[in-house]
Amino acid sequence: MITLYGWGPMFDCPSPSAFVMKSLIQLQMLGVEFELAVADLEAVPKTKAPYLIDNGTLVEDSNFIRWHLERKLGKSLDNGLSAAEAATGWALERMAEDNIVNNILTQRWLKDENFQKGPALFFRSIPEAQRKAVTDEVRGSINAYMHGQGFGRHSEAEQLALADRDITAIANFLGDKDYLFGNTPAAADASVAAVLISAASEFFDTPLSGLVRRHENLVEYITRMEARYLTGHNWPMPEMA
Repeated sequence: MITLYGWGPMFDCPSPSAFVMKSLIQLQMLGVEFELAVADLEAVPKTKAPYLIDNGTLVEDSNFIRWHLERKLGKSLDNGLSAAEAATGWALERMAEDNIVNNILTQRWLKDENFQKGPALFFRSIPEAQRKAVTDEVRGSINAYMHGQGFGRHSEAEQLALADRDITAIANFLGDKDYLFGNTPAAADASVAAVLISAASEFFDTPLSGLVRRHENLVEYITRMEARYLTGHNWPMPEMA
């Protein structure tokens, strides 16, 4: 039995986590049967989701989940691609998961109004007396991480300019194709589409959604990927009260 741990629909997205969406898409691409369960971050060493349990074996991180299943099944999500195309796909994944994801985190977690509307929900199960201290600590750690790796030292306009350059590059690469490498989705489509779906959400007050939605081909692309892979899944409801 394979179980993928993460979270279901939230913030007008199929999951609040682009990486959970990425793994959910890739499991379907690989054709495996699996169940869905709500993540308990305190129960796993890396304290992050998604994670997967495959007949008792814990696999953490979306990339290692993919590679674990590819090895097990003896197949690759990049079958049919040339070595150069597979390398390009990996580069597109890394690009999507860098500046765009950093913008998503910054816009959702470090802008007070967006935090209260969204991520604050994750802390509702904490007793009220301790809740503010815990949320301040988590948001402080995110802020410190962003500053330490350099992204947080940019102004908001500069951060968004970096995302805009990456989003535009993805739009230009996609062009008029259905998927990044033609008519069939590959590994990179799972990552890129998941990140773009998160960035395009209009649930939050952020210019980021407009940077995606101004590209008609990206809107059509994420709609296509969402319809193919991210609808009709029965996620258990997380405990938030």
